[in-house]
Amino acid sequence: MSHALHASCDAATARSTPADSRPHHANLILATSILASSLAFIDGSVVNVALPTIGRAFAAGADALQWVVNAYLLPLSALLLLGGGAGDRFGRRRMLIAGTAVFALASLACAFAPNLPVLLAGRLAQGVSAALLMPNSLAVLGATFTGEAKGRAIGIWAAVGAMGGAVGPVLGGWLVDLGSWRAIFLINVPIAGAAVLLAWRFVPVDADGGDRPLDAAGGILASLALGALTWGLTIGSGPLGWTPAAIGLLVAGIGLGAAFGIVERRRADRAMMPLALFASRRFVGLTLLTFFLYGALGGLIVLLPYMLIEGAGYSGTAAGAALLPLPLVIALSSPLMGALAGRIGARLPLSIGPLVVGLGFLLALRMEAGGDYWWTVLPAILVVALGMSGAVAPLTTAVLSSVDQEHAGSASGLNSAVARTGGLVATALLGSVLAAHGADLVSAFHAAAVVGAGACAAASLSAFALVRDDERTARGAPQGA
Repeated sequence: MSHALHASCDAATARSTPADSRPHHANLILATSILASSLAFIDGSVVNVALPTIGRAFAAGADALQWVVNAYLLPLSALLLLGGGAGDRFGRRRMLIAGTAVFALASLACAFAPNLPVLLAGRLAQGVSAALLMPNSLAVLGATFTGEAKGRAIGIWAAVGAMGGAVGPVLGGWLVDLGSWRAIFLINVPIAGAAVLLAWRFVPVDADGGDRPLDAAGGILASLALGALTWGLTIGSGPLGWTPAAIGLLVAGIGLGAAFGIVERRRADRAMMPLALFASRRFVGLTLLTFFLYGALGGLIVLLPYMLIEGAGYSGTAAGAALLPLPLVIALSSPLMGALAGRIGARLPLSIGPLVVGLGFLLALRMEAGGDYWWTVLPAILVVALGMSGAVAPLTTAVLSSVDQEHAGSASGLNSAVARTGGLVATALLGSVLAAHGADLVSAFHAAAVVGAGACAAASLSAFALVRDDERTARGAPQGA
């Protein structure tokens, strides 16, 4: 679901894409983009509800369950920008079709996985293919519509993404309750098939980028760095604790991250992550805010269904339905908050919104094994949703106004990748919670909620200290670094 909640900055990528004249089949191209993107949105949420069942099916421990989530998030976080570059280099239509087709095959591998390693390999392939299909489905959308029609198309795309994030956990829980966690992967196949067919038939063939270089070295180093850090954090947060292996992986991840930074600096504007973006203090603050806020949210979306199923005895369907207010409230209230931010500037909403989210995390401390949903769970979810509403839309506008127009696409894409990375790191730190049972699970969940509230406070401080509004920004005008 966190993918759907971060749809705004994904949509910003489409807004920053130069548009061509509108083809005859524009609405069918919009349908293609929605179907392809929904694969990543839905798959990012349905699996969380199935984690307890998958753990029992494969006798998997907490570390393995963390990797069921992170095997998908890792390549998606590391390769999202590279996927957009691949579309520029080899053709967006071609990469959209390839990414969607591979996602379908990977989903089949997950659905029929005979053991956990095959399931994790399938999840890894899903993440790689999602990194291809997501940016290119949006680039195709951005190149199809112009002017007012583009804004309307992006609004429809974002609304459907929010609905997918809302429906996903309920659908996943219902399928799990029917006795088949494997079915949550099979539902991807017809969706992917329809998207490939529409893309093949109606999306115009675009010219490739000729000899435009692809930042393969950056993509490999980013993947290795995030992989080492995630592995080290997973071991360290689990039963084994901070062993020499865990510490060694963290050191290796930091070293690989430094090497990634050197490579990106040498490639300058040809890098998948142009370091020129970080010349803007405002962009640095927004990046930190995104990492902390979406890290906290990503941890909540993994833990809450697990807590409700394992600790409170909810069915899968009930646990999925418990999350429904989150995307619904955000979808309904974000436009209002976006309009408010346009009048008063982004700094105040981005400073207050995360604090409200943190208050929702503190309200989660009232959740107990036998607690009533309406009195203990729902208030926390509603407060988190209201706080996120104050941040989602202003964040998109602020990211686009923090850099010059030349870097708008890179800035929005990087911000989206940082959001996924926050969820990746948060999930890697959940080992002690996922390994707990009974009263210990409730205590561990409460401890995680306190940490989440602290991350929200860090997000608020990042906005307050580093994000500044001036007259041009408050009017929504582009601002250079």
